[in-house]
This record gives sequence, C-alpha cells and structure tokens, in this order.
Amino acid sequence: MATNTFKPTKTWYEDADKYWKDVTSNIDGMLGGLEVVHDPDVRGSSRFLAKLRSDSSLRIGSGYACDCGAGIGRVTKHFLLKHFDKVDLVEQNAKFLETAKTNYLKEEKDAGVVCDMSAVGLQEFNPPKGRYDTIWCQWVLNHLTDDDMIAFLKRCVCGLAPGGIICIKENVASRGYIVDHSDSSVTRAARIFEGLFRAAGMKVVCRQTQTEFPQGLFEVTMWALIPEASR
Repeated sequence: MATNTFKPTKTWYEDADKYWKDVTSNIDGMLGGLEVVHDPDVRGSSRFLAKLRSDSSLRIGSGYACDCGAGIGRVTKHFLLKHFDKVDLVEQNAKFLETAKTNYLKEEKDAGVVCDMSAVGLQEFNPPKGRYDTIWCQWVLNHLTDDDMIAFLKRCVCGLAPGGIICIKENVASRGYIVDHSDSSVTRAARIFEGLFRAAGMKVVCRQTQTEFPQGLFEVTMWALIPEASR
C-alpha cells in the first residue's frame, strides 16, 4: 500500500544485508526470480545510453564506468563492458563480488577491464575523485533512505570525470512510497525520485521508460543526471 511518507526502521540496512545474504549468486537471484527480464533490460539500457550519446550537448566518455549495486556483475558483463573500456563494481554483499571475481567475471577481471570491486553499501561509498564517465545505479537506490540517496548523489558528483553523467534505473510507484520490509526496500513515485535529485543538486537531462517487460511488474524508469551547475 502506498504511503505519503517513508520512515525507515532502525535496522533498515542490516535487514537488507541479511536478505541478500540468502540470495543465490546467479542471474536469477540478481533478478528476484525474474530472469525473463534480463534480455529486454539490457536492450533498454543500451538504447538509453545510445540516446544520451546522440545528444550533442552531452559529451559522455567511454573510458570508465561504475556499476553501483552490481551484484555478481550482470549489468557489467552484458551492458557496461559493451560500451566502456573499464568498469568498477560496488556491491555490499561480499559473496556476490567473490562470485564475480572467481567465476562470473573472472575472464574480464583477468583481462583488466573489470578493475576495483568494493564491498560497501552505497550509503557509505565514496567514489574516487574524477574517475567515472558514467555512474550506473540500477535496482539499488530502493535500498537507500531519502537522506542517504541525496548524500550519495552529492558524493557521486565528485567521482565524475569531465562530461560525466549519473544514470539511474529503478522501479517506480504510481504514487507515494511502497515499503517492503521483507528486503528493506522502498519503491518511490517518479516525482519523489525527481525531488530527491533536485535536493542533491542534480538536473535530469533525459528520462525514458523501460519497455518489453512482462505485465504485472512495476514500471521501470531510467534517468540521466548531471550536476545542476554544469549546464
């Protein structure tokens, strides 16, 4: 049920960590049992990035990306490494990163195109200054509180290379907040997301809805953000 306010529990992040520790380290686990969305998800993200790169007012480099909430590296392997030379992974669950390092992304790690793997939650992540052409956040900001999302986005600005961009891909509710205490996640209405972006000093330069997903799922929206001061 949607509510107009969201008050996280005192153990919000600890409960989310416990939930993900029980999830299988494979694509089906990363997608909550909905492996069917994998292919259309990758296509949708690729089209979105192509649209951004066709915008002459944006100059997005192809050198370095950061995959936030990376899991085992599904988005890195099937999407980001098709468009960027190198990718860092940020993922709270060390088990998922170990799977990425020793199995799922072993070839890419050995080749040096997968670089840093940081086992840290986004509420604590500090991007290296000026490193990333794109910071990609997908199905992970629903685990952050409003205040922590604002703080995270502000820190991300410091991690952007010149012309860099932050891309966000998340489930959206039709209104308000929908809180799921089973995994400590909150689905927000698009207008709430965009209010948080503004509070972080970010400007939306592109917004697009994911298509081709099965009926009955939350709508998924992609946003591209740049610092307000840069445009």
